Amino acid sequence: MSEHRHIIAILRGITPPEAVNVCEALHAAGIAMIEVPLNSPDALKSIKDAAKALAGRATIGAGTVLSEADVDGVADAGGAFVVSPDTNPAVIARARARAMLSYPGVFSPTDAFTALRSGATGLKFFPAEVLGPKGIKAMKAVLPPAIPLYAVGGANPDNFREYFAAGCAGFGLGTYLYKPGMTLDEIAARARAAVAAYDEEKGK
Repeated sequence: MSEHRHIIAILRGITPPEAVNVCEALHAAGIAMIEVPLNSPDALKSIKDAAKALAGRATIGAGTVLSEADVDGVADAGGAFVVSPDTNPAVIARARARAMLSYPGVFSPTDAFTALRSGATGLKFFPAEVLGPKGIKAMKAVLPPAIPLYAVGGANPDNFREYFAAGCAGFGLGTYLYKPGMTLDEIAARARAAVAAYDEEKGK
């Protein structure tokens, strides 16, 4: 079922020596979309190594993608998707031109429709803890129903139910899943807990 779970693991601060092992642990727990933010140390190497090691099993991409040059770097490293904190039509268009999925950050209906007109694959509601489920639900009412919405920034297994009820398809999980210094066992345990909560709430 992992390929159908809309959970994106956000590995901010990860380094190349640990990237593959962490990605393997996440994949084993059932998370198949993994994002390495570009403001992590030597992020493109981590993306390249993980994309090669988990080819055909997990989808590796980049976060904090702010420019067309960033997009090209991710594509050249083997990344399959880009996530941004903002809605930048040039970044979205470049990602789509490079045959990558694009998940821009949105905070308003204007952002959301600008992103969709630019070719976004899905929308990242960020920061979700500020918008809240009520804000997301209000925007969901006017958005195309087939577009997947992700709650990022404040989402965790304790509130998956609220965000699902608001119309979200999934979540970006950052510090809940990974912080520099966490052990592989801790990361794996948190990933299993997130997957179990997702499956339980999604099945209701």
